Amino acid sequence: MTSRVIVADSVTDPSTGIWFAVPGGFTELPIDVLLASPASAEAERLREALAPLVESIPDGITRQQFIGQLASGQQLLRALREVGTVHCSLGVHRDDVQGDSGAILHSLFTVSWRDIAWAPRSVSAARAVATVEEHAHIEYMDLPSGPASMSETVRTPTPESGLPPTPLLQIYAYLPHPDCKRIAVLMLSTTAVGRREQYREILRQIAELTSFESPLLKT
Repeated sequence: MTSRVIVADSVTDPSTGIWFAVPGGFTELPIDVLLASPASAEAERLREALAPLVESIPDGITRQQFIGQLASGQQLLRALREVGTVHCSLGVHRDDVQGDSGAILHSLFTVSWRDIAWAPRSVSAARAVATVEEHAHIEYMDLPSGPASMSETVRTPTPESGLPPTPLLQIYAYLPHPDCKRIAVLMLSTTAVGRREQYREILRQIAELTSFESPLLKT
């Protein structure tokens, strides 16, 4: 079986600043489109794309619940963008690690930029994991793109948040940019805490394929 590689338009965009590849099972959530101004052309295209789906829901209550969930998703994306997130993908995979249960596992992958004080890249990679609280499984890496580090934590929503008290595994990869003034933070979140090793390996593979130079310039 041959692998299919999908190349995004950002490959030829010199302002992108970071290039990466995600494995199968991840679908990009177009942040700019989902958060477009109501009067913009992007918002109109989004309404046209969602209209058949909304109209296909026969029950009015279910339709309102879907719209409410979409609004909640947009609120989450807005919060992510405010902290420098430039990419967001939803991962859907079948759990086939043990047995043949066929359970579906969900995850969220994000890429964010964080401004930092100038320092050698190896120092910035070390600082990134040294300053986080309650993080474990700290690892330093020498990637093709340069020095990096990884860490992870498990958080449980508080009762005040209104969210289900389900533990959330968050795995981070910190990749300092060659300009030494910013750092790319790759994060993979999932409630499948028992699959920590598998999700950590997924994020490590993404980090290894990440580059601060367009892959087209390397050919």
